[in-house]
Amino acid sequence: MSAFPKLVSEHLCFGGKIGFYRHVSDTCNGEMRFSVYQPPQAKSAPVPVLYFLSGLTCTEENFMGKSGAQQFAAKYGIMLVVPDTSPRNRGIEGEDKDWDFGTGAGFYVDATQEKWRSHYQMYSYVVRELPALIADNFPVQPEKMGIFGHSMGGHGALVCALRNPELYKSVSAFAPIAAPMRCPWGQKAFSNYLGADKESWRDYDASELVLSAKFKRPILIDQGTADQFLAEQLLPEAFEKACAEAGQPLTLRYQEGYNHSYYFIATFIEDHIRHHAIALCS
Repeated sequence: MSAFPKLVSEHLCFGGKIGFYRHVSDTCNGEMRFSVYQPPQAKSAPVPVLYFLSGLTCTEENFMGKSGAQQFAAKYGIMLVVPDTSPRNRGIEGEDKDWDFGTGAGFYVDATQEKWRSHYQMYSYVVRELPALIADNFPVQPEKMGIFGHSMGGHGALVCALRNPELYKSVSAFAPIAAPMRCPWGQKAFSNYLGADKESWRDYDASELVLSAKFKRPILIDQGTADQFLAEQLLPEAFEKACAEAGQPLTLRYQEGYNHSYYFIATFIEDHIRHHAIALCS
């Protein structure tokens, strides 16, 4: 059993409790942070677990404070886990230079380039180390695990699920970066974390992965039509086309007038929690 993570703060919420934690990560070679919402049902029996991956500049706190997800996690009896979006304060030259790369922008990849690879292993952290730590220390049913996310985290959630259909029983996303190889955010992150060989980028592009993935469970995506990043960065139409080609079940909902904010997430969060509950709580 892994050492229990250090509790930083705890708050009662909808009959359950939110805890903010930190621990020493072997995968990321230093301290990492995460938050957990334990629904009231977890007091008496293990519950399914749902991971949320946040977007650029976010921490483990944003989703817990702004999404309103806890009341629905309590309703359906699902534990929520939110990791931070990158390692922090690693002393890497340039890690705090840009808002869309480095600190707060780990992009849920395992970096291969010299400057980043010793710490920026966010894919392995999310898929392997964090779930093992949660299973060891919290009352979860690890075989009932889902994942969702927003923007950069929506990209991460889709990638994690498509690459690991045996681990994740459900996936959804809010305004994901759906084809990162084709957008400026993704090209910047991938070239720096993964190098110039674009073939290696395909392992972290949902629109490429879905063409050969064996996930085949329903995917839910919500996308605001007034999202300022829609046309240049998010490219949901590329993922929709790839899903159609691959026979991957997808519900892509364009929400009229909504932007990229947590107000958008909070509006449709119950639909997403319900989507996961159907898969995880049956």
